[in-house]
Amino acid sequence: MASTATNKQPLFVDRVFHYVKNLDNATNNGLDIAANNTAEVLVDASASDGAVVEDLYLISRSGTTEYPVNLYLSTARDYLRESQAYYVGTITSEDTLKTRTPWDDMPKVLAPVAQTEANPVSQAFYVPKGYVLWAAREGNGNETDAPLVACQGGWY
Repeated sequence: MASTATNKQPLFVDRVFHYVKNLDNATNNGLDIAANNTAEVLVDASASDGAVVEDLYLISRSGTTEYPVNLYLSTARDYLRESQAYYVGTITSEDTLKTRTPWDDMPKVLAPVAQTEANPVSQAFYVPKGYVLWAAREGNGNETDAPLVACQGGWY
């Protein structure tokens, strides 16, 4: 059983994941959630004890266009609704083909890290039990060269 079920620390990961989604058809016009969005589920922890995302990044498929991608945390797993979701961050892809862009604004965590720097800090994003992490490219309309969004982490 995962450590989150009994609120013990540290949190232990039961199994790992690495997901990749294409954002060609995953859109939301603006930062606020639009009624006609086509956001894509990235991590679904609605039926688990939660998950930790250790790395979240975009891979550029365009050699000319930067695409902002917004991330949302929601209690719904079937559709991204304004009444059930909250904006948690944005990553903008590079305009250079095959460039990897990490989510540098991921929250800092208190987990111990190796002493390789003067002020070592680790970053991760916790998806609580009963929540879903969604991704949507800003805009309306489909693209043929929108970035891929990927994340790696583990289930509790």
